[in-house]
Amino acid sequence: MSETTAPAAHGATRASAGTSAAGGRTAAAPRRSLLKPLLFAAVLLLLLLVPFYVEEFWLRTGFAVFGAIVGAIGLNLLVGTTGQLSLAHAFFLAVGAISYVFVSGESGGIGVAQLSGLGLPPLIGMVVGVLLAGLAGLLFSPIAARLRGIYLGVASLSLVFIGQHVLNSWTSVTGGFNGRAAPDFELFGFTFANRDPLLFIAGVEFREAERLWYLGLVLALAAYLFARNLLRSRPGRALQTLRDSEVAASVMGVNVQRYKGRVFLVSSMYAGLSGVMYALSIGSVAPESFGLEVSIQYLAMIVLGGLGSVGGAALGAVFVSALPLVFQRYADSVPFVSSVGEGGLAAGEAARFLYGAAIVLVILFQPAGLAGLGQRFRRRGRDPGGGRATSTSSTSTETTAVPSDRPAQGSTS
Repeated sequence: MSETTAPAAHGATRASAGTSAAGGRTAAAPRRSLLKPLLFAAVLLLLLLVPFYVEEFWLRTGFAVFGAIVGAIGLNLLVGTTGQLSLAHAFFLAVGAISYVFVSGESGGIGVAQLSGLGLPPLIGMVVGVLLAGLAGLLFSPIAARLRGIYLGVASLSLVFIGQHVLNSWTSVTGGFNGRAAPDFELFGFTFANRDPLLFIAGVEFREAERLWYLGLVLALAAYLFARNLLRSRPGRALQTLRDSEVAASVMGVNVQRYKGRVFLVSSMYAGLSGVMYALSIGSVAPESFGLEVSIQYLAMIVLGGLGSVGGAALGAVFVSALPLVFQRYADSVPFVSSVGEGGLAAGEAARFLYGAAIVLVILFQPAGLAGLGQRFRRRGRDPGGGRATSTSSTSTETTAVPSDRPAQGSTS
């Protein structure tokens, strides 16, 4: 009798242990689900308080970083999520920036160039810049839908060279080599500049830098949330299927050419908004500001951050866009970096060397980018053993007795 009851007792022990483990996992799941919203809220609160404690340099750098985040997220949707290589991001940034300064700028003369402008409200200029950049991407999408890989990259590269020539020649709109000033942004009578209205909050005067910080924060946050929701939706899953296999996607009912065109449209609109924010950040635009180097920098952002990750694209944009400005700020303190006109490496050159080396290291040792580091730490926290299998016979018996996954469809095992 004892022999017949012993297995039952042993099974009951295993069942109770499994039940307690499942209960522990169930209790830990809500804690993990609450951690990310709480962390997001803490970071957002910190960003809202930044203008009260930091100087103007960091606020202007932050607005430039917010603009780069918007552009990097848009390129990551195209390259990281869908797998379409594009080197034309600088062209779409130029379309957004030039459209903004033309639509909202005033006509007049600057040097030998006679500029033309529509003088419309800056909000309309921003919307028109985003829409025209999206239209340019939509016009290029039939070509993008029929090309893949390096062929698409070379075809998109032609847009940068064509755009440089057109922008330098169209002096009445772009100002030619001299460029043209970007009008201050204004929203419903509130000007994001040093002039009226005067604004004091908690004893701190909110001038142009503080106002642009909050504008950039709102735009970058909206771009981030839209991209996250897009990837979690049905079209987002279809785009990820395109990246894995276009043949498999078409078999599953995904219209490959249509989705390729749509993602190029969305990515171009992101780039257009980023271009408008770049114009507001610098205060002027010039055609040489949108060369091939800009497209390479945005590719560096998404590779460093992690292809296919929205948060990773934001982290990569912070690293690549802020590094030259910080080096320029602290050129006297950083070794081998010098100020403009002095011997040694310039701030921009030193930054390119640094994030170029970072790209090599990421590709070799962490292909998933900065986003992959966070995922690795989370996996280690959930599995203290580091994923190593135990050598006890009881563990191996239990593992083989219960299959971990369902058999594949059509499988007999």
